[in-house]
Amino acid sequence: MSTFVLVHGSWHDGSTWNAVIQHLEAKGHQAFAPTIAGHGKGANKNVNHAQCTQSIVDYIVGKDLTDIVLLGHSFSGTVIAKVAEAIGDRIQRLIFFNAFVLNDGESLRDNVPPDSQALFDKLAEESDDNTTMMPFEIWREAFLNDADLDLAKFSYAQLSSEPYQPWIDKLDLKQFYSLPIPKSYLYCTEDISLPQDEQWGWHPKMSSRLGLFRLVQMPGSHEVIFSNPICLAEKIIVAGRD
Repeated sequence: MSTFVLVHGSWHDGSTWNAVIQHLEAKGHQAFAPTIAGHGKGANKNVNHAQCTQSIVDYIVGKDLTDIVLLGHSFSGTVIAKVAEAIGDRIQRLIFFNAFVLNDGESLRDNVPPDSQALFDKLAEESDDNTTMMPFEIWREAFLNDADLDLAKFSYAQLSSEPYQPWIDKLDLKQFYSLPIPKSYLYCTEDISLPQDEQWGWHPKMSSRLGLFRLVQMPGSHEVIFSNPICLAEKIIVAGRD
């Protein structure tokens, strides 16, 4: 059986994974879902990317977790890459779940289309704490396009504003690209939160940067965590197996 550490994406917190964890544990696995620093309702949003990463490192070390399968969703692809640099000896495999895989020296913002850059720049500038909030219309149509309106509203109510500094921090990833840790890319085929093309898309644009990796696919949107958590849990098991 495996020990999974599931790291949420932007606008989320660790509770996002509750239904997925329930199924993983029913299958005999251990699963943990920390909340990244600066995330969740009521959190202090004044954090940078290094602090986000450190909070996950501290969680794993604090619980003395070893031989883990570390999964990052979306934004957290950037977090698990940096966590792997810090405590790679505790990680058995990395899973990038419709996740950003950056080139050395890039920011997450560099890897979204210009219209998205402009939107999130504007949202951050208009906020009083340098955060962004996902507009509901985008959430419903582009992030959770495989769910009905009730589920879109229910899940949207769980979101909170996202610190923008971690999105714009440029990351040194030279060490990450030298690590021998096995990697998987879990790809939801109906995910249109990024354009489905070779310039911006999740797969093969992001995934191909990993070099050698295991590809696991499933139907669903970017937020299949809400729309089909049981199937997602099953695919996580496949992506994380020896």
